[in-house]
Amino acid sequence: MDMLKTLSARTDQAEVYAVQSESTSVSFEANEIKSAASEEAQGIALRAVVDGRLGFTAASGVVVEQEMIDNLLASARFGDTIDITLPGPQAAPEVVSYDPSLAEVPIDRFVEIGREIVDALRSVDDAAQVSVEIERTVAQSTLRNSAGAEVSEQSSDISISASIERVRGDDVLITYDAVDGISLDDGYRAMVGRLRARMERAKRAATLTSGRMPVLFSPTGATLLGLPILLGIDGENVLRGTSPLSQRLGEKVFDPRLTIWDDPTLPGRPDSSSHDQEGVPCFRKALIDKGMASSFIYDLKTAALMGTESTGNGARSLFSTPSPSPSNLEFAAGDQPLADILGGIERGLLVESVLGVGQGNAISGAFGNSVGLGYVIEGGEIVGRVKDVSIAGNIYEDLRHLAALSRERYWVYGQMLMPWMLLPELNVVCQE
Repeated sequence: MDMLKTLSARTDQAEVYAVQSESTSVSFEANEIKSAASEEAQGIALRAVVDGRLGFTAASGVVVEQEMIDNLLASARFGDTIDITLPGPQAAPEVVSYDPSLAEVPIDRFVEIGREIVDALRSVDDAAQVSVEIERTVAQSTLRNSAGAEVSEQSSDISISASIERVRGDDVLITYDAVDGISLDDGYRAMVGRLRARMERAKRAATLTSGRMPVLFSPTGATLLGLPILLGIDGENVLRGTSPLSQRLGEKVFDPRLTIWDDPTLPGRPDSSSHDQEGVPCFRKALIDKGMASSFIYDLKTAALMGTESTGNGARSLFSTPSPSPSNLEFAAGDQPLADILGGIERGLLVESVLGVGQGNAISGAFGNSVGLGYVIEGGEIVGRVKDVSIAGNIYEDLRHLAALSRERYWVYGQMLMPWMLLPELNVVCQE
């Protein structure tokens, strides 16, 4: 049975999305290998518009096609009434998001990498408990719809993460980092280098007095500042009217040095693609352009409800309907080397990580978080780790004036390319 042909005869519009993947994972816990496993998965998701209502169903493994069609038509009777139009065939950029050599890497190599990471980190502090997660995924997806679109893509993804926990009495050090790509290379060693540097700096203790002071955020720490912006440009939040940016498109909101791109066309990134997962062509777009709110991100549904066009940001899993999601977020680099930024700070705080990112009312821009890992800066140098510190502010106030952005950047959690960000003043509270 040709499911699309059958659906097209019984619906106003129809879509068939099929995916299959193979994943291999290796896990280390407390310095020792915990597990190594491989698994395969496949499934089909169907969407259709029937009498103006949108229906959805999905199944994994071997599917009974007629049962899926019946479930879809039943769901459409109670679906949302939306004037959605599935895309037809359209020209799209060529994007490199697949490396066939990744599938050939033996699992033994991942075990070797895990042991290398554990040994490298424990050489800094043999009391450290190191956990490592390595996952390789190779996938194939195909989307066909009644408008004539047919998009088939292969993708590869290798993610490597490491976390460290070291306890000495009431002193607990926890830090985490990760890298992501479509090919296995030595990028994980840069991640190990960052973790080693954090551990070395944490060996020295320092103190800080509460007050307003310069705060330098590492790329990892700066996710605290970036998250509210990402929530603000999300089309679902714009639709609900909960985004502080809803009525500010075209308005200067932040420091003119702040530019953020969503770029699904970057080669070699796991989240890159020629089309989104609804068959809409992808393109590079400025979300924040020199401090101005420039664009929101939409999938087909939110775009239809907002009376606009999809931005090619429809993302989905097998069992969820598409929703707006950024791809590769690129924060523009600044014009100062990190060493010069540090050298200009007489006394301040370096934030490597905070606790509770995303908790509370993050979309408002307000934050009040304990610092998970932070260091005191004195006389232009990082002098030691400080504990029991919290920071508070609101990005819609604090990002109006940036003191500096670094030339250097790195990928955070595989999705955000971020520089170091220096705020000239921020409320810092230290437990006395």
